Amino acid sequence: MAEGSFWAQAGYQVQLEWGEAGVTHLAPLAAAVVVVDVLSFSTCVDVATARGAVVLPFRRRDARAAAFAGESGARLAGERRSGGPSLSPTSLLGLRAGERLVLPSPNGATLCTQAQEAGGAAVYAACLRNAAAVAEVLKERHERVLIVPAGERWPDGTLRPALEDLLGAGAVVEALGLSPSPEAVGARAVFRELRGRLPEVLAGCASGVELTQRGFPEDMALAAELNVSRAVPVLRGDAFMDVAG
Repeated sequence: MAEGSFWAQAGYQVQLEWGEAGVTHLAPLAAAVVVVDVLSFSTCVDVATARGAVVLPFRRRDARAAAFAGESGARLAGERRSGGPSLSPTSLLGLRAGERLVLPSPNGATLCTQAQEAGGAAVYAACLRNAAAVAEVLKERHERVLIVPAGERWPDGTLRPALEDLLGAGAVVEALGLSPSPEAVGARAVFRELRGRLPEVLAGCASGVELTQRGFPEDMALAAELNVSRAVPVLRGDAFMDVAG
């Protein structure tokens, strides 16, 4: 470990750090990286893989994403209002086992790809729906876990820490029961305080207000369901699949 790397949260089994910088600095030290993007990438991955579908994360929906989908024999997720699969979790409820979906996301998918490129660590996608299931597998397989709440973006592109992702990260820490860093303890404390009001909190937080204004309140209701899924999505190659199903 480099001298002066005070940010490494050394001596703990569970670390927590935000966004791309967190992945850059801490992922090379971890055995597993858990990306938490509750509204909505990680929730989408849970919903899709729980149905036996395969999700291929991609950084942005552009011509490269379309080409990648064609090369991978997959469908490219569209805009939320497209009427088909998209970053709206409810749009994925009809996916069938074996379907392949390229799911672009500037936050969650980007972090998953970045974590994989960092090398060595297994990459998981967790949300409120599958926090306990993911934690169960993590405890069995890994001794050092980095949890990365994705956050959102301000208009200038900088990271906006997002309450919903802190809650999802805290739910994983709570279920893990391993030795958490103070940063992870903080996320767990927020989750413990608010776990009884998750639908209300998600609806009232900044990201939830945005989704309501855009016409997708049903996505928040789905995302606020706690530990209802047994799916454990792990990135194998370029695709997330459920390793518990």
